[in-house]
Amino acid sequence: MGVTKIGKGTKVQLVCDGNGLPVGVRIAAANVPETELIEPSLDAIVVDCSDPEHLLYDKAADSDALRERLEARGIELVTPHRRNRRRAARQDGRALRRYKRRFKIEHLIQRLKIFRRLRVRYDYRSAVFEGFVQLACLLILLREFV
Repeated sequence: MGVTKIGKGTKVQLVCDGNGLPVGVRIAAANVPETELIEPSLDAIVVDCSDPEHLLYDKAADSDALRERLEARGIELVTPHRRNRRRAARQDGRALRRYKRRFKIEHLIQRLKIFRRLRVRYDYRSAVFEGFVQLACLLILLREFV
């Protein structure tokens, strides 16, 4: 999300639906690779639904091992390949047409940064910070439906 007052970094993993509304959130330390955070973030989905068919992510998730793990769950990872990729491409341009809808998650992140307490992490305990991230997601959902 942003800078912290305690000198440590925090990653906020968000899962949103096709309309850009948050359905799951997970926080982790900044030194954890993003490819290890994707599956726990999918497990943190709080609405009662099945796994998504497609998962849009940025170039940080271009990992063949992650693609295989997600394919075992029935999820197609839609992400552009890294420029320095040595192995053959695993997806074609047709799947990457879905990637243009990734602006919805970026818009959701900007809506979360409206809350100053999340933009600059003042909380020392991660459980308190995660609670406020979930509260902000709940407020975004309430603003959408009320």
